[in-house]
Amino acid sequence: MQYPTLPDYGCFLRWPENGQAFIHPDDVAVATKVIPSPRVLKRTNFDGTYYHFQYGNLHFRLRPAMWLKLPAAEIEIGDQVETVGMGFDREHFVATVWGMYYVARKGCILYRLKRADRVIPKLFASEHLRLITDKNTVRPGNTKYRSPTWSGDGETVSDLSFEE
Repeated sequence: MQYPTLPDYGCFLRWPENGQAFIHPDDVAVATKVIPSPRVLKRTNFDGTYYHFQYGNLHFRLRPAMWLKLPAAEIEIGDQVETVGMGFDREHFVATVWGMYYVARKGCILYRLKRADRVIPKLFASEHLRLITDKNTVRPGNTKYRSPTWSGDGETVSDLSFEE
Protein backbone atom coordinates (compact mmCIF):
# COMPACT_ATOMS: atom_id res chain seq x y z
CA MET A 1 0.00 0.00 0.00
CA GLN A 2 1.24 3.48 -0.86
CA TYR A 3 1.09 5.85 2.12
CA PRO A 4 0.84 9.62 1.61
CA THR A 5 3.81 11.85 2.22
CA LEU A 6 3.41 13.45 5.64
CA PRO A 7 2.81 16.07 6.86
CA ASP A 8 -0.14 16.98 4.69
CA TYR A 9 -3.24 19.12 5.12
CA GLY A 10 -6.95 18.68 4.65
CA CYS A 11 -10.38 18.89 6.28
CA PHE A 12 -13.47 16.85 7.02
CA LEU A 13 -16.37 18.88 5.68
CA ARG A 14 -18.90 16.09 6.36
CA TRP A 15 -19.21 13.47 9.04
CA PRO A 16 -18.22 9.97 7.82
CA GLU A 17 -21.28 7.75 7.52
CA ASN A 18 -19.98 4.92 9.72
CA GLY A 19 -20.32 6.77 13.04
CA GLN A 20 -17.45 7.26 15.49
CA ALA A 21 -15.67 3.92 14.96
CA PHE A 22 -12.82 5.60 13.04
CA ILE A 23 -11.86 7.80 16.03
CA HIS A 24 -9.39 6.51 18.62
CA PRO A 25 -11.42 5.76 21.81
CA ASP A 26 -9.28 8.15 23.91
CA ASP A 27 -9.70 11.02 21.43
CA VAL A 28 -13.47 11.05 20.81
CA ALA A 29 -14.09 14.20 22.88
CA VAL A 30 -11.39 16.19 21.08
CA ALA A 31 -12.10 14.92 17.55
CA THR A 32 -15.85 15.58 17.74
CA LYS A 33 -15.12 19.24 18.58
CA VAL A 34 -13.03 19.68 15.44
CA ILE A 35 -14.85 17.59 12.82
CA PRO A 36 -16.90 18.03 10.74
CA SER A 37 -15.87 21.59 9.97
CA PRO A 38 -13.90 23.65 7.46
CA ARG A 39 -10.90 23.72 9.86
CA VAL A 40 -7.67 22.76 8.09
CA LEU A 41 -6.07 19.86 9.94
CA LYS A 42 -2.44 18.81 9.74
CA ARG A 43 -1.85 15.06 9.41
CA THR A 44 1.56 14.47 10.96
CA ASN A 45 2.16 10.76 11.48
CA PHE A 46 0.86 7.24 10.82
CA ASP A 47 1.48 4.54 13.43
CA GLY A 48 0.15 1.62 11.38
CA THR A 49 -3.45 1.92 12.57
CA TYR A 50 -4.17 5.60 13.22
CA TYR A 51 -3.21 8.85 11.56
CA HIS A 52 -2.18 11.55 14.03
CA PHE A 53 -3.87 14.89 13.40
CA GLN A 54 -3.20 18.30 14.84
CA TYR A 55 -5.08 21.59 14.88
CA GLY A 56 -3.11 24.12 16.89
CA ASN A 57 -2.73 22.59 20.37
CA LEU A 58 -5.36 19.91 19.74
CA HIS A 59 -4.06 16.44 18.91
CA PHE A 60 -6.15 13.38 18.05
CA ARG A 61 -5.94 10.09 16.16
CA LEU A 62 -8.19 8.76 13.39
CA ARG A 63 -8.24 5.60 11.31
CA PRO A 64 -7.87 6.23 7.57
CA ALA A 65 -11.01 8.00 6.36
CA MET A 66 -12.11 10.04 3.35
CA TRP A 67 -11.13 13.67 3.70
CA LEU A 68 -10.55 16.65 1.42
CA LYS A 69 -6.81 16.94 0.84
CA LEU A 70 -5.57 20.51 0.43
CA PRO A 71 -2.32 21.96 -0.92
CA ALA A 72 0.49 22.34 1.62
CA ALA A 73 0.15 25.45 3.74
CA GLU A 74 3.17 27.71 4.12
CA ILE A 75 1.60 29.43 7.12
CA GLU A 76 0.46 27.37 10.09
CA ILE A 77 -1.35 27.94 13.36
CA GLY A 78 0.96 29.61 15.86
CA ASP A 79 3.10 31.40 13.26
CA GLN A 80 3.67 35.13 13.61
CA VAL A 81 2.70 37.04 10.50
CA GLU A 82 2.56 40.61 9.28
CA THR A 83 -0.42 41.76 7.27
CA VAL A 84 0.23 43.24 3.87
CA GLY A 85 -2.05 46.20 3.21
CA MET A 86 -4.13 46.57 0.08
CA GLY A 87 -4.13 50.24 -0.81
CA PHE A 88 -5.90 52.09 1.99
CA ASP A 89 -8.05 49.08 2.77
CA ARG A 90 -6.00 47.47 5.51
CA GLU A 91 -3.53 48.61 8.09
CA HIS A 92 -0.25 46.79 8.67
CA PHE A 93 0.06 44.90 11.94
CA VAL A 94 1.74 41.86 13.43
CA ALA A 95 -0.40 39.00 14.71
CA THR A 96 -0.39 35.28 15.46
CA VAL A 97 -2.29 32.80 13.30
CA TRP A 98 -5.13 31.51 15.46
CA GLY A 99 -7.13 29.43 12.96
CA MET A 100 -7.05 27.99 9.44
CA TYR A 101 -10.25 27.42 7.46
CA TYR A 102 -10.95 26.07 3.99
CA VAL A 103 -13.57 28.21 2.26
CA ALA A 104 -15.03 26.09 -0.54
CA ARG A 105 -16.66 28.96 -2.45
CA LYS A 106 -13.28 30.71 -2.72
CA GLY A 107 -11.29 27.47 -3.07
CA CYS A 108 -8.53 28.52 -0.69
CA ILE A 109 -7.38 28.50 2.92
CA LEU A 110 -8.21 31.61 4.93
CA TYR A 111 -6.56 32.52 8.22
CA ARG A 112 -7.96 33.94 11.44
CA LEU A 113 -5.50 36.14 13.34
CA LYS A 114 -5.11 36.99 17.01
CA ARG A 115 -3.54 40.29 17.97
CA ALA A 116 -2.81 41.17 21.61
CA ASP A 117 -5.29 38.59 22.98
CA ARG A 118 -8.00 39.86 20.63
CA VAL A 119 -9.25 37.76 17.73
CA ILE A 120 -9.54 39.74 14.49
CA PRO A 121 -13.03 39.15 13.01
CA LYS A 122 -11.89 39.24 9.35
CA LEU A 123 -10.29 36.27 7.62
CA PHE A 124 -7.08 36.79 5.65
CA ALA A 125 -5.80 34.97 2.55
CA SER A 126 -2.16 33.87 2.43
CA GLU A 127 -1.30 36.54 -0.16
CA HIS A 128 -2.27 39.20 2.41
CA LEU A 129 0.11 37.76 5.01
CA ARG A 130 3.88 37.56 5.27
CA LEU A 131 5.70 35.25 7.67
CA ILE A 132 7.90 37.19 10.02
CA THR A 133 10.48 34.40 9.96
CA ASP A 134 11.02 32.42 6.81
CA LYS A 135 11.06 28.74 7.78
CA ASN A 136 12.56 27.36 4.58
CA THR A 137 15.78 29.27 4.15
CA VAL A 138 18.38 30.87 6.33
CA ARG A 139 20.29 33.56 4.56
CA PRO A 140 24.05 33.10 4.41
CA GLY A 141 26.09 35.18 6.80
CA ASN A 142 27.71 38.31 5.44
CA THR A 143 29.77 39.33 8.47
CA LYS A 144 33.51 39.30 7.89
CA TYR A 145 35.50 38.07 10.85
CA ARG A 146 39.18 38.51 11.52
CA SER A 147 41.04 35.30 10.88
CA PRO A 148 43.38 34.50 13.75
CA THR A 149 46.91 33.45 12.98
CA TRP A 150 48.93 31.62 15.55
CA SER A 151 52.62 31.16 15.18
CA GLY A 152 53.26 30.38 18.82
CA ASP A 153 54.94 33.76 19.40
CA GLY A 154 51.99 35.35 21.12
CA GLU A 155 51.37 37.81 18.29
CA THR A 156 48.06 39.65 18.15
CA VAL A 157 45.72 39.67 15.19
CA SER A 158 45.97 42.83 13.16
CA ASP A 159 42.80 44.78 12.53
CA LEU A 160 43.35 44.84 8.76
CA SER A 161 43.38 41.11 8.09
CA PHE A 162 39.85 40.02 7.30
CA GLU A 163 38.58 36.83 5.76
CA GLU A 164 37.61 37.61 2.20
